[in-house]
Amino acid sequence: MSARESGLKDTGIQISEATVSDFFALLKPRVMALAVFTAFVGLMVAPGAMNPVIAVIAIGAIAVGAGAAGALNMWYDADIDALMSRTSKRPVPSGRVMPGEALGFGLVLSVLSVMTLGVLVGWLAASLLAFTIFFYVVIYTMWLKRTTPQNIVIGGAAGALPPVIGWVAATGAVGAESLILFLIIFLWTPPHFWALALFKIGDYAAAGIPMMPNVAGQASTRKQIFVYSLILAPIGVLPWAFGFASGLYGIVSAALGAGFIWHAWKLLIDKEVKFAKALFAYSILYLFAIFAVLLADTIAMRVVMSAGN
Repeated sequence: MSARESGLKDTGIQISEATVSDFFALLKPRVMALAVFTAFVGLMVAPGAMNPVIAVIAIGAIAVGAGAAGALNMWYDADIDALMSRTSKRPVPSGRVMPGEALGFGLVLSVLSVMTLGVLVGWLAASLLAFTIFFYVVIYTMWLKRTTPQNIVIGGAAGALPPVIGWVAATGAVGAESLILFLIIFLWTPPHFWALALFKIGDYAAAGIPMMPNVAGQASTRKQIFVYSLILAPIGVLPWAFGFASGLYGIVSAALGAGFIWHAWKLLIDKEVKFAKALFAYSILYLFAIFAVLLADTIAMRVVMSAGN
């Protein structure tokens, strides 16, 4: 430690030990990757052609906005993150990043992402991005998460908006197709996170977060997960039913939906933790596969149409 650092510690002034990797962790890279991927699919599925440079800028701005929301979430949730094994090693509760640094980092990235998207792509897409950040940080993180077991049900809207933003960036308007993509993620979110809450129930109890298993009980949560799976499965097939995906997508999405129902059924009839973990893992596969198949299907259909012309 240098003499200057030693002097600062003696005066009670905190010294940041944050590294680049710590600030990267603030962005919640796994959550950010999911937002970027679904936004990219929304952009690609949208009709018409988009300038590749503008498309890259749009996806980049959405990625930065998603990361900004993650940083602000970590800033505000540092107190409860410190109480849970799953989150205690995050940069803020572990002390590697100071709260003020996380707050400033998140605010700067929020403004940068929204302004970039607005100036270079379109203000409707930028407005949706701004609303998404606000909803995730203020409505979900600061309010719903700590007050109601419906936190993830309502708060899931924030995670479901990226494909809509991608669609709007490409077309300048909200289409019915983009709302279907929104609905898939929105209905996927509760069973995904409730499965996690079932095998992390102790963590949420320690932090005082009213997740569904802690409030309504595990049996009720399993029933609700199963009901959501029954609703989600046919919703996942809607891109084919509405004509912006092929029959092949319809078959694959129906099979994926059946798999979701099967995992939810196993969880409903058996109390073992392994079934909650299995559903949680499958739910991640399900969402990625649904959007990956839709993306591949869209590209294939365009190639066929181009060859036909």
